[in-house]
Amino acid sequence: MRRRLYCLVPDTQSARAIVDELLLARIDDRHIHVLARDDIPLSDLPQATLFQRSDLFHGIEVGLVVGGLTGAAAGAVAAFALADSLHGGVILACAMAGALVGAWASGIISTDVRSTRLKQFEPALDRGELLLMVDTPKERVPEIESLLRRHREAHLEGEEPTIPAFP
Repeated sequence: MRRRLYCLVPDTQSARAIVDELLLARIDDRHIHVLARDDIPLSDLPQATLFQRSDLFHGIEVGLVVGGLTGAAAGAVAAFALADSLHGGVILACAMAGALVGAWASGIISTDVRSTRLKQFEPALDRGELLLMVDTPKERVPEIESLLRRHREAHLEGEEPTIPAFP
């Protein structure tokens, strides 16, 4: 089980120093994510991907449910209006089609929506600070928190008990 630690740092120089220490502590760079305002170049820092910055998975989940329910309702109306003997099949097919279309459309829309998990960091990001997200095994959390606290300019902002299945 992994936990995600959140830490705010004032600039790229601080972020680079912390990332270097994390790498020396054997935290793989695919488990380190840096998020900043669009106008701040992150160059060689491990940048947050679409999955870390957006609500993509939440959007897909909502689209599946809403699209599936809408498709099932449309399928029920169509099946009964046509007096088709395959009511269940028509409803199921429409529900599945609706779920797929809903997930696709909602997924596309949600890529432009900042993650709800990151809302609390928006004021700091708007001020030009950088958000460092570190995914670490549960048993290493105290060690990594200690490493982050050694940097006086860094502000530990808590942890997320379980990170998403596909960070």
